[in-house]
Amino acid sequence: MRDVVKGRVVLPGDDGFDEAARPWAVGVAQQVAAVVEAADPADVAAVVRHARDNGSTVTAQPSGHGASGDVDGVILLRTGRLAAIDVDPVARAVRVGAGARWGQVLAETGKHGLAAPAGSSPAVTVTGFVAGGGISWFGRRYGWAADSVRAFEIVNADGEQVRVTAESDAELFWALRGGGGDYGIITSIELDLFELPNLYGGRILWPAERTGEVFEAFRAITAGAPRELSLWLNRMAPPSPSPAMVGLDVTFLGEAGEAEALLAPLEEIGGSLSDSRGPMDIADLGAIAAEPVDPSPMLARTELLNGLPVDVLADAELAPLLNLQVRHLGGALAEERPGGGAGGVLAEPYMLYLLGLRLPHLAGAVQGRQAALVAELGEAVSGRKPYTFLAPGENAAQAFHEEALARLRQIKRERDPHGLVRANFPVRP
Repeated sequence: MRDVVKGRVVLPGDDGFDEAARPWAVGVAQQVAAVVEAADPADVAAVVRHARDNGSTVTAQPSGHGASGDVDGVILLRTGRLAAIDVDPVARAVRVGAGARWGQVLAETGKHGLAAPAGSSPAVTVTGFVAGGGISWFGRRYGWAADSVRAFEIVNADGEQVRVTAESDAELFWALRGGGGDYGIITSIELDLFELPNLYGGRILWPAERTGEVFEAFRAITAGAPRELSLWLNRMAPPSPSPAMVGLDVTFLGEAGEAEALLAPLEEIGGSLSDSRGPMDIADLGAIAAEPVDPSPMLARTELLNGLPVDVLADAELAPLLNLQVRHLGGALAEERPGGGAGGVLAEPYMLYLLGLRLPHLAGAVQGRQAALVAELGEAVSGRKPYTFLAPGENAAQAFHEEALARLRQIKRERDPHGLVRANFPVRP
Protein backbone atom coordinates (compact mmCIF):
# COMPACT_ATOMS: atom_id res chain seq x y z
CA MET A 1 0.00 0.00 0.00
CA ARG A 2 2.90 2.36 0.63
CA ASP A 3 3.68 2.06 -3.09
CA VAL A 4 0.19 3.14 -4.18
CA VAL A 5 -0.96 5.81 -1.71
CA LYS A 6 0.35 9.27 -0.87
CA GLY A 7 -0.95 9.26 2.71
CA ARG A 8 0.59 7.55 5.73
CA VAL A 9 0.39 3.77 6.08
CA VAL A 10 0.87 2.42 9.61
CA LEU A 11 1.28 -1.29 10.35
CA PRO A 12 1.28 -3.29 13.60
CA GLY A 13 4.64 -2.79 15.25
CA ASP A 14 5.21 0.64 13.70
CA ASP A 15 5.64 3.63 15.97
CA GLY A 16 2.27 5.27 16.49
CA PHE A 17 0.19 2.28 15.34
CA ASP A 18 -1.86 1.99 18.53
CA GLU A 19 -2.68 5.69 18.45
CA ALA A 20 -3.56 5.60 14.74
CA ALA A 21 -5.90 2.64 15.24
CA ARG A 22 -7.60 4.05 18.34
CA PRO A 23 -11.13 5.39 17.70
CA TRP A 24 -12.67 8.51 19.24
CA ALA A 25 -14.72 6.11 21.38
CA VAL A 26 -11.90 5.32 23.81
CA GLY A 27 -11.96 1.76 25.12
CA VAL A 28 -13.32 0.18 21.94
CA ALA A 29 -10.48 -2.09 20.76
CA GLN A 30 -9.68 -2.13 17.03
CA GLN A 31 -7.37 -5.02 16.05
CA VAL A 32 -6.92 -3.87 12.48
CA ALA A 33 -4.40 -5.12 9.92
CA ALA A 34 -3.26 -1.62 8.92
CA VAL A 35 -4.21 2.05 9.18
CA VAL A 36 -4.13 4.23 6.07
CA GLU A 37 -4.56 7.99 6.38
CA ALA A 38 -5.86 8.94 2.93
CA ALA A 39 -4.52 12.14 1.41
CA ASP A 40 -7.28 12.44 -1.19
CA PRO A 41 -10.02 10.42 -2.93
CA ALA A 42 -7.41 8.83 -5.22
CA ASP A 43 -5.79 7.33 -2.12
CA VAL A 44 -9.15 5.90 -1.08
CA ALA A 45 -9.57 4.29 -4.49
CA ALA A 46 -6.04 2.89 -4.37
CA VAL A 47 -6.65 1.29 -0.96
CA VAL A 48 -9.91 -0.28 -2.12
CA ARG A 49 -8.26 -1.72 -5.23
CA HIS A 50 -5.39 -3.05 -3.11
CA ALA A 51 -7.86 -4.71 -0.76
CA ARG A 52 -9.78 -6.19 -3.72
CA ASP A 53 -6.62 -7.62 -5.24
CA ASN A 54 -5.41 -9.07 -1.95
CA GLY A 55 -8.63 -10.46 -0.50
CA SER A 56 -8.80 -7.86 2.27
CA THR A 57 -11.61 -5.80 3.78
CA VAL A 58 -11.72 -2.02 4.27
CA THR A 59 -13.58 0.05 6.84
CA ALA A 60 -13.65 3.85 6.81
CA GLN A 61 -13.52 6.03 9.91
CA PRO A 62 -12.89 9.76 9.77
CA SER A 63 -12.75 9.80 13.58
CA GLY A 64 -14.31 6.66 15.03
CA HIS A 65 -17.23 8.13 16.97
CA GLY A 66 -19.36 5.13 15.99
CA ALA A 67 -16.72 2.41 16.32
CA SER A 68 -18.07 -1.06 17.06
CA GLY A 69 -14.80 -2.96 17.55
CA ASP A 70 -15.88 -5.49 14.91
CA VAL A 71 -12.89 -4.83 12.64
CA ASP A 72 -10.37 -7.59 13.37
CA GLY A 73 -7.94 -7.98 10.46
CA VAL A 74 -9.52 -5.13 8.48
CA ILE A 75 -7.70 -2.23 6.79
CA LEU A 76 -8.75 0.92 8.67
CA LEU A 77 -9.04 3.84 6.28
CA ARG A 78 -8.88 7.25 7.93
CA THR A 79 -10.56 9.91 5.81
CA GLY A 80 -10.14 12.81 8.22
CA ARG A 81 -7.87 14.75 5.85
CA LEU A 82 -10.67 14.98 3.27
CA ALA A 83 -12.12 17.98 5.06
CA ALA A 84 -12.87 20.58 2.38
CA ILE A 85 -16.09 22.64 2.78
CA ASP A 86 -17.56 24.50 -0.20
CA VAL A 87 -20.73 26.56 0.37
CA ASP A 88 -22.86 27.66 -2.58
CA PRO A 89 -25.22 30.28 -1.09
CA VAL A 90 -27.06 30.81 -4.37
CA ALA A 91 -27.91 27.12 -4.77
CA ARG A 92 -28.33 26.79 -0.96
CA ALA A 93 -26.03 23.79 -0.90
CA VAL A 94 -22.75 22.73 0.67
CA ARG A 95 -20.20 20.15 -0.48
CA VAL A 96 -18.52 18.55 2.51
CA GLY A 97 -15.48 16.28 2.56
CA ALA A 98 -15.56 13.05 4.52
CA GLY A 99 -13.46 14.43 7.36
CA ALA A 100 -15.31 17.71 7.89
CA ARG A 101 -17.00 18.09 11.26
CA TRP A 102 -20.34 19.70 12.01
CA GLY A 103 -18.87 22.60 13.94
CA GLN A 104 -16.69 23.54 10.96
CA VAL A 105 -19.54 23.20 8.48
CA LEU A 106 -22.01 25.31 10.49
CA ALA A 107 -19.41 28.04 10.93
CA GLU A 108 -19.15 28.29 7.14
CA THR A 109 -22.84 28.02 6.27
CA GLY A 110 -23.76 30.48 9.02
CA LYS A 111 -21.81 33.23 7.25
CA HIS A 112 -24.53 33.12 4.59
CA GLY A 113 -27.53 32.82 6.93
CA LEU A 114 -27.86 29.14 6.05
CA ALA A 115 -27.80 25.93 8.08
CA ALA A 116 -27.74 22.17 7.66
CA PRO A 117 -29.46 19.49 9.79
CA ALA A 118 -26.72 19.10 12.41
CA GLY A 119 -26.72 16.99 15.55
CA SER A 120 -25.67 17.77 19.10
CA SER A 121 -21.88 17.49 18.77
CA PRO A 122 -19.66 19.86 16.77
CA ALA A 123 -16.93 17.17 16.70
CA VAL A 124 -18.88 14.48 14.82
CA THR A 125 -18.19 14.23 11.09
CA VAL A 126 -20.99 15.03 8.68
CA THR A 127 -20.30 11.84 6.72
CA GLY A 128 -20.75 9.44 9.61
CA PHE A 129 -23.78 11.28 10.91
CA VAL A 130 -25.55 11.37 7.54
CA ALA A 131 -24.63 7.82 6.49
CA GLY A 132 -26.48 6.57 9.57
CA GLY A 133 -29.53 8.76 8.98
CA GLY A 134 -28.74 11.51 11.46
CA ILE A 135 -31.16 12.71 14.17
CA SER A 136 -30.68 16.46 14.06
CA TRP A 137 -31.63 19.32 16.32
CA PHE A 138 -33.84 20.25 13.38
CA GLY A 139 -35.17 16.77 12.58
CA ARG A 140 -38.69 17.62 13.72
CA ARG A 141 -38.79 20.29 11.01
CA TYR A 142 -36.68 18.73 8.23
CA GLY A 143 -36.65 14.98 8.91
CA TRP A 144 -33.57 12.77 8.82
CA ALA A 145 -30.35 14.59 8.02
CA ALA A 146 -29.81 12.03 5.26
CA ASP A 147 -32.94 13.28 3.49
CA SER A 148 -31.11 16.55 2.81
CA VAL A 149 -28.43 14.89 0.66
CA ARG A 150 -28.24 15.93 -3.00
CA ALA A 151 -25.33 13.72 -4.01
CA PHE A 152 -22.57 11.45 -2.73
CA GLU A 153 -19.08 10.97 -4.09
CA ILE A 154 -17.92 7.49 -3.22
CA VAL A 155 -15.36 4.87 -4.07
CA ASN A 156 -17.26 1.68 -4.85
CA ALA A 157 -16.16 -1.90 -4.23
CA ASP A 158 -14.42 -1.97 -7.63
CA GLY A 159 -12.21 0.94 -6.61
CA GLU A 160 -13.96 3.39 -8.93
CA GLN A 161 -14.72 6.99 -7.97
CA VAL A 162 -18.39 7.64 -8.75
CA ARG A 163 -20.99 10.32 -8.09
CA VAL A 164 -24.32 8.98 -6.83
CA THR A 165 -27.61 10.85 -7.08
CA ALA A 166 -31.28 9.94 -7.20
CA GLU A 167 -31.09 10.20 -10.99
CA SER A 168 -27.84 8.29 -11.54
CA ASP A 169 -28.47 5.33 -9.21
CA ALA A 170 -31.71 5.46 -7.22
CA GLU A 171 -31.17 2.23 -5.26
CA LEU A 172 -27.65 3.04 -4.13
CA PHE A 173 -28.64 6.63 -3.34
CA TRP A 174 -31.45 5.34 -1.13
CA ALA A 175 -29.09 2.97 0.72
CA LEU A 176 -26.39 5.58 1.26
CA ARG A 177 -28.92 7.93 2.87
CA GLY A 178 -29.17 6.30 6.25
CA GLY A 179 -28.23 2.68 5.54
CA GLY A 180 -24.75 2.89 7.04
CA GLY A 181 -21.37 2.67 5.35
CA ASP A 182 -21.60 -0.76 3.73
CA TYR A 183 -21.97 0.23 0.08
CA GLY A 184 -18.79 2.17 -0.68
CA ILE A 185 -16.38 4.61 0.91
CA ILE A 186 -17.91 8.09 1.01
CA THR A 187 -15.40 10.81 0.12
CA SER A 188 -17.80 13.77 0.06
CA ILE A 189 -21.47 14.70 0.41
CA GLU A 190 -23.55 17.51 -1.07
CA LEU A 191 -26.30 18.73 1.24
CA ASP A 192 -29.26 21.04 0.87
CA LEU A 193 -29.14 24.05 3.19
CA PHE A 194 -32.09 25.88 4.71
CA GLU A 195 -32.47 29.55 5.46
CA LEU A 196 -31.90 30.52 9.07
CA PRO A 197 -33.23 33.99 9.76
CA ASN A 198 -33.44 33.39 13.54
CA LEU A 199 -32.26 30.70 15.95
CA TYR A 200 -33.08 30.51 19.66
CA GLY A 201 -31.45 27.97 21.93
CA GLY A 202 -29.69 27.11 25.15
CA ARG A 203 -29.86 25.13 28.37
CA ILE A 204 -31.62 25.68 31.68
CA LEU A 205 -30.58 23.75 34.80
CA TRP A 206 -32.28 23.06 38.14
CA PRO A 207 -31.28 21.07 41.21
CA ALA A 208 -32.29 17.41 41.06
CA GLU A 209 -35.13 18.04 43.52
CA ARG A 210 -37.05 19.67 40.65
CA THR A 211 -36.90 16.57 38.43
CA GLY A 212 -40.59 15.71 38.71
CA GLU A 213 -41.68 19.25 37.86
CA VAL A 214 -39.30 19.43 34.91
CA PHE A 215 -40.60 16.14 33.52
CA GLU A 216 -44.18 17.33 33.77
CA ALA A 217 -43.34 20.58 31.99
CA PHE A 218 -41.44 18.63 29.35
CA ARG A 219 -44.45 16.38 28.78
CA ALA A 220 -46.81 19.36 28.54
CA ILE A 221 -44.63 21.31 26.11
CA THR A 222 -43.82 18.39 23.83
CA ALA A 223 -47.47 17.34 23.63
CA GLY A 224 -48.25 20.34 21.43
CA ALA A 225 -44.84 21.54 20.27
CA PRO A 226 -44.55 22.95 16.73
CA ARG A 227 -41.98 21.35 14.47
CA GLU A 228 -39.63 24.29 14.86
CA LEU A 229 -39.19 23.50 18.58
CA SER A 230 -36.87 20.72 19.80
CA LEU A 231 -36.60 19.91 23.50
CA TRP A 232 -34.27 17.43 25.20
CA LEU A 233 -34.41 16.59 28.92
CA ASN A 234 -31.32 15.57 30.91
CA ARG A 235 -31.01 14.00 34.34
CA MET A 236 -27.35 14.54 35.22
CA ALA A 237 -25.50 12.58 37.90
CA PRO A 238 -21.88 13.78 37.75
CA PRO A 239 -19.25 12.19 40.01
CA SER A 240 -19.17 13.34 43.63
CA PRO A 241 -18.90 15.98 45.00
CA SER A 242 -20.75 17.66 42.10
CA PRO A 243 -24.49 17.77 42.74
CA ALA A 244 -27.11 15.97 40.66
CA MET A 245 -29.11 18.23 38.34
CA VAL A 246 -31.93 18.17 35.85
CA GLY A 247 -31.94 20.28 32.71
CA LEU A 248 -33.65 21.08 29.43
CA ASP A 249 -31.83 21.76 26.17
CA VAL A 250 -33.77 23.63 23.51
CA THR A 251 -33.60 24.95 19.97
CA PHE A 252 -36.26 26.92 18.15
CA LEU A 253 -36.26 28.04 14.54
CA GLY A 254 -37.86 31.44 15.00
CA GLU A 255 -38.10 34.53 17.17
CA ALA A 256 -37.11 34.49 20.84
CA GLY A 257 -40.48 35.83 21.96
CA GLU A 258 -42.34 33.00 20.28
CA ALA A 259 -39.99 30.43 21.80
CA GLU A 260 -40.43 31.84 25.28
CA ALA A 261 -44.21 31.74 24.92
CA LEU A 262 -44.04 28.05 23.98
CA LEU A 263 -41.75 27.39 26.95
CA ALA A 264 -43.91 29.31 29.43
CA PRO A 265 -44.50 26.24 31.69
CA LEU A 266 -40.81 26.37 32.60
CA GLU A 267 -41.31 29.73 34.30
CA GLU A 268 -43.45 28.01 36.93
CA ILE A 269 -40.46 25.92 38.05
CA GLY A 270 -38.50 27.94 40.56
CA GLY A 271 -34.92 27.70 41.69
CA SER A 272 -33.07 27.42 38.39
CA LEU A 273 -29.29 27.23 38.70
CA SER A 274 -28.45 28.64 35.27
CA ASP A 275 -30.17 29.62 32.04
CA SER A 276 -28.28 30.21 28.78
CA ARG A 277 -31.35 30.44 26.51
CA GLY A 278 -31.58 33.22 23.98
CA PRO A 279 -30.92 34.16 20.35
CA MET A 280 -27.80 32.38 19.12
CA ASP A 281 -25.48 31.92 16.17
CA ILE A 282 -25.69 28.59 14.33
CA ALA A 283 -21.91 28.22 14.73
CA ASP A 284 -22.48 27.87 18.50
CA LEU A 285 -25.04 25.08 18.20
CA GLY A 286 -22.69 22.48 19.68
CA ALA A 287 -22.39 24.45 22.91
CA ILE A 288 -25.98 23.71 23.93
CA ALA A 289 -25.46 20.07 24.91
CA ALA A 290 -21.78 20.68 25.83
CA GLU A 291 -20.73 17.19 24.77
CA PRO A 292 -17.05 16.19 24.92
CA VAL A 293 -15.11 17.07 21.78
CA ASP A 294 -11.97 15.14 22.73
CA PRO A 295 -11.79 11.32 22.60
CA SER A 296 -13.75 9.93 25.54
CA PRO A 297 -14.50 6.54 27.14
CA MET A 298 -18.25 6.84 26.66
CA LEU A 299 -20.46 3.79 27.16
CA ALA A 300 -23.99 4.51 25.96
CA ARG A 301 -27.23 2.66 25.33
CA THR A 302 -30.05 4.12 23.26
CA GLU A 303 -33.69 3.09 22.99
CA LEU A 304 -36.69 4.50 21.17
CA LEU A 305 -39.77 5.00 23.34
CA ASN A 306 -43.43 4.61 22.40
CA GLY A 307 -44.43 7.04 25.14
CA LEU A 308 -43.12 8.93 28.15
CA PRO A 309 -43.31 6.86 31.37
CA VAL A 310 -42.49 9.74 33.70
CA ASP A 311 -42.78 7.66 36.86
CA VAL A 312 -39.83 5.48 35.79
CA LEU A 313 -37.73 8.09 34.03
CA ALA A 314 -37.99 10.68 36.79
CA ASP A 315 -37.45 8.38 39.75
CA ALA A 316 -35.08 5.66 38.51
CA GLU A 317 -31.73 5.31 40.22
CA LEU A 318 -28.98 6.57 37.88
CA ALA A 319 -25.66 5.68 39.52
CA PRO A 320 -23.24 4.75 38.06
CA LEU A 321 -24.67 6.45 34.95
CA LEU A 322 -23.71 10.06 34.27
CA ASN A 323 -26.75 11.08 32.27
CA LEU A 324 -30.25 10.03 31.30
CA GLN A 325 -31.41 12.00 28.29
CA VAL A 326 -34.85 12.00 26.67
CA ARG A 327 -35.18 13.64 23.24
CA HIS A 328 -38.49 14.65 21.78
CA LEU A 329 -38.78 13.34 18.20
CA GLY A 330 -41.92 13.29 16.02
CA GLY A 331 -42.77 15.92 13.44
CA ALA A 332 -41.18 15.29 10.04
CA LEU A 333 -39.27 12.30 11.42
CA ALA A 334 -42.57 10.47 11.92
CA GLU A 335 -43.83 11.02 8.38
CA GLU A 336 -43.39 9.01 5.20
CA ARG A 337 -41.27 11.21 2.94
CA PRO A 338 -41.40 10.70 -0.85
CA GLY A 339 -37.91 9.86 -1.99
CA GLY A 340 -36.69 9.42 1.59
CA GLY A 341 -33.73 7.29 2.60
CA ALA A 342 -33.29 3.97 4.36
CA GLY A 343 -34.30 5.21 7.83
CA GLY A 344 -37.95 5.39 6.83
CA VAL A 345 -40.55 6.51 9.34
CA LEU A 346 -39.38 7.08 12.93
CA ALA A 347 -42.74 6.66 14.60
CA GLU A 348 -41.56 6.66 18.20
CA PRO A 349 -42.08 10.10 19.79
CA TYR A 350 -39.11 9.97 22.19
CA MET A 351 -35.54 8.69 22.33
CA LEU A 352 -33.78 7.59 25.51
CA TYR A 353 -30.00 7.88 25.83
CA LEU A 354 -28.25 6.37 28.87
CA LEU A 355 -24.62 7.38 29.32
CA GLY A 356 -21.83 6.08 31.52
CA LEU A 357 -18.08 5.54 31.29
CA ARG A 358 -16.31 2.68 29.51
CA LEU A 359 -13.71 2.16 32.25
CA PRO A 360 -12.53 -1.29 33.38
CA HIS A 361 -13.80 -0.88 36.93
CA LEU A 362 -17.13 0.66 35.88
CA ALA A 363 -18.23 -0.83 32.55
CA GLY A 364 -20.00 -3.87 33.97
CA ALA A 365 -21.96 -1.81 36.47
CA VAL A 366 -22.87 0.78 33.83
CA GLN A 367 -24.22 -1.87 31.47
CA GLY A 368 -26.10 -3.52 34.31
CA ARG A 369 -27.83 -0.26 35.30
CA GLN A 370 -28.68 0.48 31.66
CA ALA A 371 -30.21 -2.98 31.22
CA ALA A 372 -32.17 -2.75 34.48
CA LEU A 373 -33.63 0.64 33.61
CA VAL A 374 -34.64 -0.50 30.12
CA ALA A 375 -36.29 -3.59 31.62
CA GLU A 376 -38.20 -1.38 34.05
CA LEU A 377 -39.57 0.64 31.12
CA GLY A 378 -41.11 -2.53 29.69
CA GLU A 379 -43.38 -2.08 26.69
CA ALA A 380 -42.57 1.62 26.44
CA VAL A 381 -39.36 0.50 24.70
CA SER A 382 -40.03 -0.17 21.02
CA GLY A 383 -36.95 -2.30 20.34
CA ARG A 384 -35.73 -0.24 17.40
CA LYS A 385 -32.58 1.88 17.66
CA PRO A 386 -31.30 4.70 15.41
CA TYR A 387 -28.32 3.46 13.38
CA THR A 388 -25.95 6.22 14.50
CA PHE A 389 -26.68 5.33 18.13
CA LEU A 390 -25.90 1.61 17.83
CA ALA A 391 -23.34 0.46 20.40
CA PRO A 392 -20.76 -2.37 20.40
CA GLY A 393 -22.58 -5.69 20.66
CA GLU A 394 -25.67 -4.40 18.80
CA ASN A 395 -26.37 -4.88 15.11
CA ALA A 396 -27.86 -3.16 12.07
CA ALA A 397 -30.99 -5.32 12.16
CA GLN A 398 -32.10 -3.35 15.23
CA ALA A 399 -32.08 -0.09 13.26
CA PHE A 400 -34.30 -0.82 10.27
CA HIS A 401 -37.80 -1.92 9.46
CA GLU A 402 -37.90 -5.48 8.07
CA GLU A 403 -38.51 -4.49 4.45
CA ALA A 404 -35.80 -1.83 4.51
CA LEU A 405 -33.28 -4.28 5.99
CA ALA A 406 -34.02 -6.85 3.28
CA ARG A 407 -33.60 -4.19 0.60
CA LEU A 408 -30.30 -3.00 2.09
CA ARG A 409 -28.96 -6.54 2.21
CA GLN A 410 -29.92 -7.08 -1.42
CA ILE A 411 -28.12 -3.90 -2.46
CA LYS A 412 -25.06 -5.03 -0.52
CA ARG A 413 -25.07 -8.42 -2.26
CA GLU A 414 -25.36 -6.77 -5.67
CA ARG A 415 -22.82 -3.97 -5.20
CA ASP A 416 -20.26 -5.66 -2.97
CA PRO A 417 -20.76 -9.45 -3.22
CA HIS A 418 -17.39 -10.21 -1.63
CA GLY A 419 -17.92 -7.91 1.34
CA LEU A 420 -14.88 -5.76 0.61
CA VAL A 421 -16.33 -2.65 2.33
CA ARG A 422 -17.35 -3.03 5.96
CA ALA A 423 -19.41 -0.59 7.98
CA ASN A 424 -19.11 -0.25 11.75
CA PHE A 425 -22.39 -2.18 11.88
CA PRO A 426 -22.74 -4.26 8.67
CA VAL A 427 -26.21 -4.89 7.26
CA ARG A 428 -25.35 -8.49 6.39
CA PRO A 429 -25.26 -10.91 9.34
